[in-house]
Amino acid sequence: MADYLADVKKYDATASQEVVDKIVKHLGIALRNADAALVSCSDREELDRIKKGFIAKKLGESDASKADSILEKVCQAMSADRTKARVTFYYLVAKHYGKLASL
Repeated sequence: MADYLADVKKYDATASQEVVDKIVKHLGIALRNADAALVSCSDREELDRIKKGFIAKKLGESDASKADSILEKVCQAMSADRTKARVTFYYLVAKHYGKLASL
């Protein structure tokens, strides 16, 4: 799935290529593995890794209950997608935090 912007635009028509590119750069080599390029909302360990890695370290947010709430909202928003692209998932998390400009 190389067209990350098109996937993000399914959820945010105003998404910018620049922001999507920053997320792709942050994720780096993980996107080369088909399984790692996707997020499983049913895997609590994976959501905890996103909370500790992306939300806490990259976004600088430490409120665990708020993080859980936002992860739940993003999972709900993407529930129609059987394959949740990691780039899109991270974009939506950053958008919920209002941190797209600071990525």
